[in-house]
Amino acid sequence: MSLPLSGVRVLELGNYIAAPTAARMLADFGAEVIKVERPGTGDELRNWRLYSGTTSMLYRTINRNKKSIVLDLRTEQGRQDVIDIAAQCDIVLENFRPGTLEKWGISPEKLSEKNPELIITRISAFGQTGPMSQRPGFAAVAEAYGGFRNLVGDPDRPPVRVGVSIGDSIAGLYAAFGCVIALFQRKTTKSGLSLEQRSIDVALNESILSMMESLIPDYLAYGVERERTGGRMEGIAPSNAYPCNDGHSIIIAGNGDAIFQRYMETIDRPDLGADPDLASNAGRWKRRDELDAAISAWTGLHSRAEALEILDAAGVPSGPIYTAADIVVDEQYNARNMLQNFAVDTGEDQPVDVGFVGIVPVIGDKSLPIRSVGPELGEHTTEVLRDLLGRSEN
Repeated sequence: MSLPLSGVRVLELGNYIAAPTAARMLADFGAEVIKVERPGTGDELRNWRLYSGTTSMLYRTINRNKKSIVLDLRTEQGRQDVIDIAAQCDIVLENFRPGTLEKWGISPEKLSEKNPELIITRISAFGQTGPMSQRPGFAAVAEAYGGFRNLVGDPDRPPVRVGVSIGDSIAGLYAAFGCVIALFQRKTTKSGLSLEQRSIDVALNESILSMMESLIPDYLAYGVERERTGGRMEGIAPSNAYPCNDGHSIIIAGNGDAIFQRYMETIDRPDLGADPDLASNAGRWKRRDELDAAISAWTGLHSRAEALEILDAAGVPSGPIYTAADIVVDEQYNARNMLQNFAVDTGEDQPVDVGFVGIVPVIGDKSLPIRSVGPELGEHTTEVLRDLLGRSEN
């Protein structure tokens, strides 16, 4: 299968997760991504959650299908190389603090001098404009500013964070989408695009805010301040995690009006299913504690496997709470090529066979193949400088 973004070249000036995630998505679908890393240490992600060896699986994952080159952007030569490589690219992706590219003399204006069709996608904590634009910030701070952190956790405890860098990843998704729509507009606009039209500005806090559903309209229309609800979703019931008698918990989402009735039949509580006060979500939400207690009493009589089998037979949406160990043996993921193995150096005497999560979204009936996992530091420096700049030395 030919890849949708074959022929697109991307220069990634990114550390950590946000810009590298955007570039990874473009690379997954065929773009040639040239990742610039600093001498010596490279992207700091190489050492995040590093349990052995020299390069973390987190780096290998987020920087798959890319090329790594080493340039020192503190030097005039390194900055000139960026300008010269960008002249032969379609997209530049960066996630430095606003003003950094300008300080280095590689501003969007400078990059566009040699390449007036260049798309420049910038990711930062609060965007390139506005009173907070110059403030540094990681995704954890952006998640708080965007209203997300306030809703995560139990109502009687301080807010918590989810177990992944969700703010960075969401911003990366928006940045990749911005790149693609700019590519499309560039192709369909005969008169060419202005620098403003080719500039994609992704703010971490705004990326999070855009995922908050009706948080703001609910407040402005009704004066409603959403609160933390633990494993529940406000206004929707019953939908929660419920303990089984084997130490596992399961997720049951039986909040649809029609589903609710057969759900209650299934757990031997037809009285709740027939109660007119529970016919809609609004009524069920008011009595959510009563419903959760009834459901927990039923799940507590069964093992995880037993409960899920009964619920599945009744057409009640439910599922196990998977760990990594569960995922790697799951038939559905494996049937769609969502786990792909590579021999990876982990610091042992021999490479280890490691499974990596496949490419989303699926085109056809299963994941596209990952072409390579995150490269060694500077693995492609000689190749890129030779092929694009005509240089034979690093």
